[in-house]
Amino acid sequence: MQPIYDESYEMIVQGAEVEQQQEEYYPVKLITSLGTIHCRHYPVPSSDKAVIWVGGVGGGWDTPARGLYPLLCQQLIKDGIASLRIRFRYSTQLIDSIVDVLAGISYLHHEGIKNFALVGHSFGGAVVIQAAAQSPDVSTVVTLATQSYGTEAVSQLATRCSLLLLHGTADQVLSPYCSQSVYQLALQPKRLILYPNANHSLNEVADEVTQVVRDWIVGQLNSSSARVL
Repeated sequence: MQPIYDESYEMIVQGAEVEQQQEEYYPVKLITSLGTIHCRHYPVPSSDKAVIWVGGVGGGWDTPARGLYPLLCQQLIKDGIASLRIRFRYSTQLIDSIVDVLAGISYLHHEGIKNFALVGHSFGGAVVIQAAAQSPDVSTVVTLATQSYGTEAVSQLATRCSLLLLHGTADQVLSPYCSQSVYQLALQPKRLILYPNANHSLNEVADEVTQVVRDWIVGQLNSSSARVL
């Protein structure tokens, strides 16, 4: 696996420990020079497309929209798309969390993945935007109720990486203005959807969010693969 560099330090992914399958996923421990990153891998044999999913500052295996992450990880297997959920080592530290995502990309590269989507909720929105700016194999980014702090790199995605932003207008944690400001900074292709009366978790519109995110990821990854061919 390739070394992962950051402005302040270097992370080297030294190996991966894959445990026995649980439900639809395999627990994976990425052993790095900066500690262990815990992941849940939903592999698809012979696929070269995958999604990486991350939560917010709450850490753990948190997910918005009533279990959106594990639900779509399973559904996307039918679309030939693998998934990797990442539990941040330090869920309040932006740089550490970006490096965690880059380590996940490195691991999936080793597994044959060439085309990536990154999805992040709240704090995780800034994480996936910055990770995408550093990885040319990321074709699309989806943010859910993102913060605006740390998202300036969105302008670096240019035309190679599309962007979907979802936010509830009743969000009492992060104002929908956060997603609106990110949208203004981003270049095309991009889309912003605001959900009236939905809060930070987007639980009120979970079914709609699930369908929108799935359709977006499938469409963007498939069209990106077609362009490569």
